[in-house]
Amino acid sequence: MLKLTKKTMEEMQQQVDEYIGQFKEGYFSPLAMLARITEEVGELSREVNHFYGEKPKKTSEEEKTMEQEMGDILFVLICFANSLHIDLEEAFDLVMNKFETRDKDRWTRIEEGESE
Repeated sequence: MLKLTKKTMEEMQQQVDEYIGQFKEGYFSPLAMLARITEEVGELSREVNHFYGEKPKKTSEEEKTMEQEMGDILFVLICFANSLHIDLEEAFDLVMNKFETRDKDRWTRIEEGESE
């Protein structure tokens, strides 16, 4: 059985880099990476549509989960970031700062003691 451990984004980026580093081909080009992300998002969209939408899965279709598809997206995104030398922890901090400042009053906040 696969032993799962929690990892930081830095650890995930390092693990992916070590994996890709074994191969002569290395990382794909940025355009190829973008195509791969698009492909994986399409696969997630299909799973969401099967689960929440009006289109049931064909009996002949392979059973996949949204978790698997999100994992595929994360892997390709990490490959893309690594190939461009982008630290995803820093990228995340930048985007959270943007949401916490620029968009801080954009949505209706839940008041203390108020139930959802």
